[in-house]
Amino acid sequence: MNNKEILEKGAKELGLYLNEYQIQQFLKYKDLLIEWNEKINLTAITEEKEVMIKHFLDSISCISLPYIKENSKVIDVGTGAGFPGIPIHIYYPNVRLTLLDSLKKRINFLKEVCENLGLESVNFEHGRAEDFGKDKNFREKYDIAVARAVAQLNVLCEYCLPFVKVGGYFVCQKGPNIDEEMKDAKKAIEILGGKFIEKKDIKLPFSQIRHNVVVIQKIKETSTKYPRKAGTPTKKPL
Repeated sequence: MNNKEILEKGAKELGLYLNEYQIQQFLKYKDLLIEWNEKINLTAITEEKEVMIKHFLDSISCISLPYIKENSKVIDVGTGAGFPGIPIHIYYPNVRLTLLDSLKKRINFLKEVCENLGLESVNFEHGRAEDFGKDKNFREKYDIAVARAVAQLNVLCEYCLPFVKVGGYFVCQKGPNIDEEMKDAKKAIEILGGKFIEKKDIKLPFSQIRHNVVVIQKIKETSTKYPRKAGTPTKKPL
């Protein structure tokens, strides 16, 4: 099966449809990712088929839940090489997207990708979630915050929930063993004004990999105490 078929059939398995233009955008994205990865460390996954499954299909799997919509205002916190934000924007071209990352080199890569893919209405922000979450231009301004990150859920909630407006959602992609993390994050979710909505177990197409999409709704404003200053959420999780 070639890359195009993996994308097409994989999306179908997730209940999604990719048109020809979107597939070409993903293929161009893959080329840029592999090319730039030789200069800066963006991903350990460089085999083309793996990129299709573990980055692209994995990223769009969070759209298989009904929270991210065509016109949503979305922030991708700690986006890295653009996951899941850019694949979401390829799927929904009218999404207004902010890509936030603490490494300038990665931001330069993301700008090149978006320019090459013809993706508009994207803001690129270089900095840390703890600082931007305090900034009135970003705080509680988004319908959706997304993260596909390695931090524990209680830490991720402190990074992401301050960006979400009341009534919006934090959609978080995590690995298969999430139950313990969910227990540990219960207090943090409550403190930050969130409410657990659902957890969906997803099997990635053409692989044995399973992961979870965790959805937390923002039901009240986050106290101005949060996020705490840079480094604190990791050292002293809520």
